[in-house]
Amino acid sequence: MRELKLTVGGDRPTTLQSFLSGQKGVSRRLLTRLKRQENGITRGGIQIRSIDTVFPGDEIVLRFEDSGALEPNPELRIPVIYETERLVIFDKPAGVPVHPSIKHQGDTLGNFFAHLYPDLTFRPVNRLDKDTSGLCIVAKDAHAASLLQGSCRKVYCAAVEGTPPESGRIDAPIARERESIILRCVREDGQPSATCYKRIKTGKKYSLMEVRPETGRTHQIRVHFAHIGHPLAGDDMYGGSLEDIPRQALHCGTITFPEPGSNKEITVTSKLPEDISALFQTDLL
Repeated sequence: MRELKLTVGGDRPTTLQSFLSGQKGVSRRLLTRLKRQENGITRGGIQIRSIDTVFPGDEIVLRFEDSGALEPNPELRIPVIYETERLVIFDKPAGVPVHPSIKHQGDTLGNFFAHLYPDLTFRPVNRLDKDTSGLCIVAKDAHAASLLQGSCRKVYCAAVEGTPPESGRIDAPIARERESIILRCVREDGQPSATCYKRIKTGKKYSLMEVRPETGRTHQIRVHFAHIGHPLAGDDMYGGSLEDIPRQALHCGTITFPEPGSNKEITVTSKLPEDISALFQTDLL
């Protein structure tokens, strides 16, 4: 059982629901769950209802029933790069899936999280493809997950083939390929998708791009750069060459987010991995 203490601010009374949903970002789903749970929401040790009035200075306590549902794997080695009571950020290596699947039952970030935090539910806020490396933020409770969802700004590094323009914005809708569960493509009836980029290094074969996705579609960066004729190095799914790197050269290098509870803006960074850096060594230039 986890507890989260919230103090009512402002200068006038309000309803508990307005305080939790409007001021503290508690989702409707979580609020419903807490109301059904004995002593899920209390004030002064006494359970209160969402329609009850709360006053400035009141301390509201939320109690979460949280349990890990994934098999723990202590043999994995995934660096923790930042941690608070509410969240943890991993520096995920390429080749490690975030979630278990039919092919990956015990070798995922979720399994390592279950080892580190056996009493918590795995709640990744941003999700990286198996072969994309870099920062992955995981909330330690449902409220933190709700606050962080949609509020994290991510900056990626991508090594792409050729030399794209120095900077630009790719605005092209993305849809699922009709004959595939996995593949995505640019198509007029797709979801609106936009990616901003800046070229930060140029070699003979590849360019290193700083990429800021404005939307979060599946495979968005990979699909967009393939669409403009500059697929990611190693991304054979979308036309990239495997000659110099065996996986898509994509790394989530920076995450900026409001810290749950304080709203202080936090920025966490991760160094470009060696396999992408190697693409710009002298022998490849």
